[in-house]
Amino acid sequence: GFAERMRFSSVLVFSSLWLLFVYAPVCHWVWGGGWLASNWGVMDFAGGLVVHLTAGVAELVAAVELVSRRGFPDQAIPPHNLTLSVMGAGMLWVGWFGFNVGSALAANGDAGMALFATNISAAAAAFTWMTAEQYKYGKPSVLGSITGMVAGLGTITSASGFVGPGGALIIGISAGISCFVATGYLKRPLKIDDSLDVF
Repeated sequence: GFAERMRFSSVLVFSSLWLLFVYAPVCHWVWGGGWLASNWGVMDFAGGLVVHLTAGVAELVAAVELVSRRGFPDQAIPPHNLTLSVMGAGMLWVGWFGFNVGSALAANGDAGMALFATNISAAAAAFTWMTAEQYKYGKPSVLGSITGMVAGLGTITSASGFVGPGGALIIGISAGISCFVATGYLKRPLKIDDSLDVF
């Protein structure tokens, strides 16, 4: 989210501090019988809360605090190479199976359902984002499709081992709609330069 605005050494320092002071405590609050899980019944199968929510909020704070990229928000800043973006998104989609499925810690029905739910959510979110772009701008875009796909992957992560195909479809559609709206809101009215629509 702070791409092109932070030195690599700063990224290393920021990431190390985030890992130590944000990820580690929240990880112990949720997994292994932590207080959020035992007292509040919080369920996080593969890290949607522990990883994605905490990282998204940290990224939003960083994006607000850092100076915006040159040209933002007056001009569109597309990726340098859309072909590489699509290839990277495809690798991310396949890699996400390992992330979610591996959280079952076994080759069993839970792992199979996590794979199925992950795929359905990503596909549904990509299609929903495309449909929203068609409605709002008159045509869908490849960049929007892969952004929707990532939204679906991130959103299903917590529930991937707990829901079936129907739940995954609802989560994916919800992710596509809510993230499409949130992206426009953050970038236009709030003028927050979230480079990769991370939050």
